[in-house]
Amino acid sequence: MAPRRLVVLLLIYSVALNLGGAFEANADDQRRPMILPLHLSSPDDARHHRRAFDGRRLQRSEPNAHMRLHDDLLANGYYTTRLWIGTPPQMFALIVDTGSTVTYVPCSDCEACGNHQDPRFQPDLSSTYQPVKCNINCNCDDKGNQCTYERRYAEQSSSSGVLGEDVISFGNESALVPQRAVFGCENIETGDLYSQRADGIMGLGRGRLSVMDQLVDKGVISDSFSLCYGGMGVGGGAMVLGGIKSPPDMVFTHSDPFRSPYYNIELKEIHVAGKALKLNPKVFDEKHGTVLDSGTTYAYFPRDAFIAFKDAIMKETHFLKQVHGPDPNYKDICFSGAGRDVTQLSKVFPQVDMIFSKGQKFSLSPENYLFPHTKVSGAYCLGIFENGDSTTLLGGILVRNTLVTYDRADNKIGFWKTNCSELWKSLNHENAQAPSSNDWNMSGGIAPDIAPAGLPQTDLPGRLSD
Repeated sequence: MAPRRLVVLLLIYSVALNLGGAFEANADDQRRPMILPLHLSSPDDARHHRRAFDGRRLQRSEPNAHMRLHDDLLANGYYTTRLWIGTPPQMFALIVDTGSTVTYVPCSDCEACGNHQDPRFQPDLSSTYQPVKCNINCNCDDKGNQCTYERRYAEQSSSSGVLGEDVISFGNESALVPQRAVFGCENIETGDLYSQRADGIMGLGRGRLSVMDQLVDKGVISDSFSLCYGGMGVGGGAMVLGGIKSPPDMVFTHSDPFRSPYYNIELKEIHVAGKALKLNPKVFDEKHGTVLDSGTTYAYFPRDAFIAFKDAIMKETHFLKQVHGPDPNYKDICFSGAGRDVTQLSKVFPQVDMIFSKGQKFSLSPENYLFPHTKVSGAYCLGIFENGDSTTLLGGILVRNTLVTYDRADNKIGFWKTNCSELWKSLNHENAQAPSSNDWNMSGGIAPDIAPAGLPQTDLPGRLSD
């Protein structure tokens, strides 16, 4: 079995760069959202104070491109999207990460970078590449010529290098024309960033170097993006940079940009089988609060919340046999006897509800807190673990088959349960229009648990060992 690993990409150290007004927006650029395909790979900075969007609120227009995706979130622990950099364009597979604020790829002269999916970026081969020259707002290289960056992550990986500016392209199916943007050209990688197959990171967090912030500052998209991950055993999904029309029954909760650079939500309670966990009301509000991080595979609760959740699930599944996990290095909590048909999991495992600050309820299905055992047929393990930190961290597993809209303009995050693969198929036709209420209802009528057809025959990634 392949080594179990988890991409945990919450930033614990950063070097900030003030881009100022270095890059002017092109008034002729189309201010439209774009859809980037999310590809599953095969076998951050200091507090960012929110700035006004220049008094403008762009009209949200329809998505205009989409590519079907395959495989499953847990096969390698992350989704990637394709991004092209330079002229002529050089392609890279980048992990989509809402917990990072810099986009970076290996540089051609990197002496401490791993072997990744695509060739390294070659600045000399791009006619549009420019180094970001050393200035008072950045840290500089040893020669004092070029700005540098450094990012260190909670699972002990790191990336450092120089900052460059070039044209980034989003693929032939994107309505957004190529844009100039600042990105990192890596000189050193360590940990998972060195060993992973993906080339690098696409940072979508709050920060001046974030792809989102740069595109919004240029005025080419509205200040919102959405992610939609496919379900267990199916995968698929898409990412939209820019606004989309929200489904009428999407559940929104406030997200405070001043609290931390991460995308937090106001989680107040968790219910299992309709019963609230008996917890201190502030348990989900400690430190950074409850954080969504697309670069993390599983979910991590503070100790008291984890124990209460685990006990509640075990109580509701007392008729199932507990078995050891697939990897002896971890004390996974696993259950056998549920059957291989994942469409029937909701008949065996309880519904879990997240209750937000104003009483809004968002319901999770079993695929949002379980992963399939790779050695015992019909067995599943909890994909929620105890966090060594008081922050509640919600990774990709919790939002599978869920359209998640990060509405940064209005400081809110929305959740809508759907079949992500089927949802984006409905947008993949000529002259696609923004989904109407009927379209949403039609897509929403596809039960999320119906999508999978059996279990993937793959080894699953795991959490980091202590």
